[in-house]
Amino acid sequence: MNEKETIQKLIAAAKEAQQGAYVPYSGYAVGAALLADDGKIYTGCNIENASYTPTVCAERVAVFKAVSEGAKRVEIIAVVAGEDKGYPCGVCRQVLREFGEDATIVVAKDEENYHVHKLDELLPHSFGPENLKGEVDA
Repeated sequence: MNEKETIQKLIAAAKEAQQGAYVPYSGYAVGAALLADDGKIYTGCNIENASYTPTVCAERVAVFKAVSEGAKRVEIIAVVAGEDKGYPCGVCRQVLREFGEDATIVVAKDEENYHVHKLDELLPHSFGPENLKGEVDA
């Protein structure tokens, strides 16, 4: 499968995941699908909460599912949001940095209308495990 086919497959999976979003407050449904280093696709959707701060974004749901099932690296993630392209928030960018410093981020409206970025473009001068000077094993 070439890169375009992989991206289109991830976008389709993100759109499907978007259908499960729980967004009674914002109405802004987001779906994400990532390809991990284990070759599997993991999906997530955003889940809101009435007290707002416990709300979790689709990207983090997908990353946490992947890591909890043994994946160690995010290779590429596709994000589908609203009626247009929605970029990962700052917190999601930092979580993606932890598990995919050189990950590819695809923001999409659909399988034909998307933009591709490297995480470093969206999170320049990032902070990662290497900045802890060996205090924590990454």
